Amino acid sequence: MNNIVEALCKARVIPVLRLATRDASAAAIDCLLEAGFQTVELTLTTPGALGLLAELRRRAPGTFVLGAGTVLDLDSGKRCLDAGADYLVSPCMVSGMANLARSAERAALIGAFTPSEVLAAWRDGAQIVKLFPASSGGPSHLQAIHAVFPEIPLCPTGGVSTTNIVDYFKAGAALVGAGNNIIDQKALAAGDSAQVIRHARQFLELARSANVRQ
Repeated sequence: MNNIVEALCKARVIPVLRLATRDASAAAIDCLLEAGFQTVELTLTTPGALGLLAELRRRAPGTFVLGAGTVLDLDSGKRCLDAGADYLVSPCMVSGMANLARSAERAALIGAFTPSEVLAAWRDGAQIVKLFPASSGGPSHLQAIHAVFPEIPLCPTGGVSTTNIVDYFKAGAALVGAGNNIIDQKALAAGDSAQVIRHARQFLELARSANVRQ
């Protein structure tokens, strides 16, 4: 599980997909792979999410780290792990989820927003705490949380864009979760995969530039 956490922090950006159809999600994932992303979080709100997780596990490179998001209970978490997810992500505290992931030698990112929630998620066993919704507090909120808990890897998610991603890293983010705005929706609908790839790559380039600056 430590290797999973290291791989996620090295990846710097987790694309968090919450698209309307299975086909759109599959096409977006193909573009993200081509763009050079080393991970993706497929939310369980995606139609056919479990089947898509299993399919992606079979065809993705062995080094690719696969996440399941919006995991709200342990039964769902177990099904995601059985489908091949390397890590589970919740938007809030789901008691026992971290232990479930650890028992399977996988990782857990538990959602939190306030200092009390962040500490509770960490003490419950989260290897990374997902600061959500990041847009409600912005980089300054993350910076304040990071100052109190410098040992806790924080992953701001919700509202992360090309205009603020560097600010989140400057504020102390270990990595970020980027939602549907990482995908050029019009280009995806039009089948313009080249534009989808170009747009998504901006997030990786900015994340890498922030790493250099640090």
